[in-house]
Amino acid sequence: MTAFFASLFLVTLAEMGDKTQLLAMAFAVRYPWPTVLAGVFAATVVNHLLAVEAGNYLTGIVPLQYIQVAAAASFIFFGLWTLRGDELAGEADAVRGSPFWTVAIAFFFAEMGDKTQLATLALAAQYQTVVPVWLGTTAGMMVADGIGIGVGVVMGRRIPERVVKWGAALIFIAFGVAGLYRYLPSGLVTPAAGAVGLVLLALAIFVVGRLSGGRLSGS
Repeated sequence: MTAFFASLFLVTLAEMGDKTQLLAMAFAVRYPWPTVLAGVFAATVVNHLLAVEAGNYLTGIVPLQYIQVAAAASFIFFGLWTLRGDELAGEADAVRGSPFWTVAIAFFFAEMGDKTQLATLALAAQYQTVVPVWLGTTAGMMVADGIGIGVGVVMGRRIPERVVKWGAALIFIAFGVAGLYRYLPSGLVTPAAGAVGLVLLALAIFVVGRLSGGRLSGS
């Protein structure tokens, strides 16, 4: 049980204030909290199982930098998607599963290379065991992200819809930009490329924001 409780304690601490906790918080102002909690749980179970069993093997096939760049780009995509808002109200049955998969996939990629995944790898190596570390780190993630989801639910109830939508979208986009700056090859991160990228991103935000304005105000 030592491995379980050590994993629970250390990962709970590591996740507090981490980007994945803020991601869970942002999703909670957009989707029902049980859906967010289920998506976070599913992603964590799979991701941390990879960390204790096959993390090194995976990064040997696909360089970790590529995974981190893809995850950063996906944050920008989810930010724009959040800003755009949902339509297809008459097709609710067809997209009922979409929020769960949105949360699960985004959270899974956000955990790739994150400090909590690396902590899981380190704990598995230290204790030379799989199941207790896997269960402990998963439980730690659920404790910390459950707190984040609770904060997100409170925010969603007390803050106007437009503010919630823009706040969540900007959180995603900020993580995406920071991730691209950190993980893209240094030769691609030049002042000129950064300026062009920011202009294009600002244009995309403007266009998507304008397109979503009428739908939001009419809701």
